[in-house]
Amino acid sequence: MTPDPSSAGPDGPGASSGERRGMMAMPEYPAPAKLNLFLHVVGRRPDGYHLLQTLFRFLDHGDSVAIDVRPDGAIRLLSPLPGVPPEQDLCWRAARLLQAHAGCRLGADIRLVKRLPLGGGLGGGSSDAATVLLALNRLWRLHLPRAELRALGLSLGADVPVFVFGRSAFAEGVGEVLTAWTPAPASYVVLTPSVHVSTPAIFAHPGLTRNTPSVTIAALFDGFGHNDLQPVARALNPEVAEVLDWLETRGDARMTGSGACVFAAYPDRAAAEVVFAARPGHMHGFVADGVDLHPLRGFAD
Repeated sequence: MTPDPSSAGPDGPGASSGERRGMMAMPEYPAPAKLNLFLHVVGRRPDGYHLLQTLFRFLDHGDSVAIDVRPDGAIRLLSPLPGVPPEQDLCWRAARLLQAHAGCRLGADIRLVKRLPLGGGLGGGSSDAATVLLALNRLWRLHLPRAELRALGLSLGADVPVFVFGRSAFAEGVGEVLTAWTPAPASYVVLTPSVHVSTPAIFAHPGLTRNTPSVTIAALFDGFGHNDLQPVARALNPEVAEVLDWLETRGDARMTGSGACVFAAYPDRAAAEVVFAARPGHMHGFVADGVDLHPLRGFAD
C-alpha cells in the first residue's frame, strides 16, 4: 500500500531527530519492475546513440525505497549497494539532482529495499531513481510537474522517464518519447539468470540488428514484435540461452531490455504459476501481473 505522504512531510515524522529516525519505521514507496514487451533497434543517431521502439509495461513486483525527510539538507544512503560509490548510486543522484534543481533546503534519509537483480533488464535502478524523484517531489512539497520530473529523469538514464510518466507506454527515440498504451491483461513468468549482461557490449556488437523497420502505434497488437538485442545476448551468454530454450517450450519467451532476464506472458496468474512451478530447480525468478499505472502516478501532475 502506498503510504500517506501527508504524515511524512517536513513537519511530520520526517523532521524527527536522528535517534527517532532509527526507532521509527520509514515510509516505503514502491519501485516497480518493467518489461520490454518488444524492443526494436530502428537506427542510430550521429552521436552514436541507438534509436529504439519498445513497449514498456510495469509489473506488480519490484524494489521499494524507504525515505525520511531531513531538515538539515543532507542526503544519506542508509543501505548503499556493495561496490557502488554514493555519487554513482541512482537514488542518491536523483535526490541530489532534484534538490539542486528546486533549490530545496531539505534533505532525506534513503534506504533501498532491493528485490530486482542488478543489470537484469527489469529497470530496477531506473525505477528506484524515479521513485525517489516522485516521492521527494511530494515529501518536499515541491509540486514540480510531471514533464519537469521526466526531463530530470532523462539526465539520469533513458529508462527513468517512463517510470515518471507512470503508464505503460510505447516508447521511441532513446526511450524518452512516450505514448500511453495499454496491453491486454496478462501474468508473466520472469526468470532471472545469475549473470550480468553488459548493455554497452550488446549495443557495440557487430552482429546487432540496427535497421528494424519502424512501426506506428496504430500497428501495435498483442504479441507483436521481438527483441533485437536477444540474439546477441543469447550468443554471448550461455545462461541466457539456457533459460530461453526452456521457457520457449512453454510459451512465447523473450528477453527484456538487454537481459539477462527472460519472460513469457500467460492469460492468468494460475497458468503462469503452473509454468513457474515446472522450472528446473536451478532456475530462479518470480511470477507477476502486468499493471498499467505506476503506484506513485498521483505524486505529480
